[in-house]
Amino acid sequence: MRLFLSSYRFGAHQQRLLSLVGTPGRVAVIANACDAWPSAWQSAVTSDLVPLRRLGFQPEVLDLREYVDRPDEVAAALAGFPMVWVRGGNTFVLRAQLARSGADLALTRLLADDALVYAGYSAGACVLTPDLHGIETMDDPAEVRTACGIEPRWDGLGLVDRPIVPHLDSPTDPDGLSRKLVRAYIAAGTPHWALTDDHVVVVDGERLEVLT
Repeated sequence: MRLFLSSYRFGAHQQRLLSLVGTPGRVAVIANACDAWPSAWQSAVTSDLVPLRRLGFQPEVLDLREYVDRPDEVAAALAGFPMVWVRGGNTFVLRAQLARSGADLALTRLLADDALVYAGYSAGACVLTPDLHGIETMDDPAEVRTACGIEPRWDGLGLVDRPIVPHLDSPTDPDGLSRKLVRAYIAAGTPHWALTDDHVVVVDGERLEVLT
């Protein structure tokens, strides 16, 4: 299994992503964490396509809304890519869209087979944790009903063993919500990763690194 999980895009470690992937090629860009923000969706996607192209990748948008209740088709689509790039937004909306399309199960199988690299930041990283409780202090679960018409789910994909808190002390978090969540996890004795916008968690087979 190969995972590149960050607070914001490549963090300070874009070369580590390249070493994980090998030669840059096609990458499926999943932006469904932004589905509750239709007016900002396209600009959010474009903001990720540009830096990926600069690194030599060939990004292609894979919209999970086009695969609702079509798990075999989304599995086949994902299997055609050596890497997926899952951007930030609302973790609960992303979790719902992964479930509605069946991409959650497809990605879990592909990663177990080491068939692709999963690169995700912010919501794209948080959704891989075992449990989403706590993230509601940063992301609004009610946006799931607006964007997806279903109730929010509170289980993550469970591909890493602890919560991730992104945007620690970041200008994107002026209210200090990430720092408050870190304090709550510490008080509860919950192991977690607190990531600044430079930090990256890398899983490469049996090896796990937290790059600062």
